[in-house]
Amino acid sequence: MQNSDALALSAAVLAVAGDLAQRIHEGVVARGFPGLRPAHGFAFARLAPAGATVTDLAAHLGVTKQAASQLVDEVERKGYVERRPHPGDARARLVVLTERGWACTRAAEEAAGEVVGKWAEALGEGEVGVLLDRLVRIAPRGPVRPAW
Repeated sequence: MQNSDALALSAAVLAVAGDLAQRIHEGVVARGFPGLRPAHGFAFARLAPAGATVTDLAAHLGVTKQAASQLVDEVERKGYVERRPHPGDARARLVVLTERGWACTRAAEEAAGEVVGKWAEALGEGEVGVLLDRLVRIAPRGPVRPAW
């Protein structure tokens, strides 16, 4: 592959990723969850399984503990998360999604489904399946984080 093709592919992948994040965000807002930013969705994805400490969240997002703490403070004020005692560490607090946070996460999943559904309309279900297979094969393991 020539450098110009590699650059064009890089630009296309980044454009699709940015558009996907923006359209999911718009779908979340349209479903009744205003006042959030796309970065909140990346945090909710980390919190969804079983909660996380602020330190865990900072590592997941690739930010400082102070930045993660500010983000948690913000979404806590908005009713999306709450802090609980950590079951395995008396010194730590576990940040978990509230029912509002879970509802927002479900709204994001619905919005993602709509976006990918439009891809299937444009490319066909089979091609979207192939795209998924290929991207999974080359995607790095680890957290999916915003491109700050």
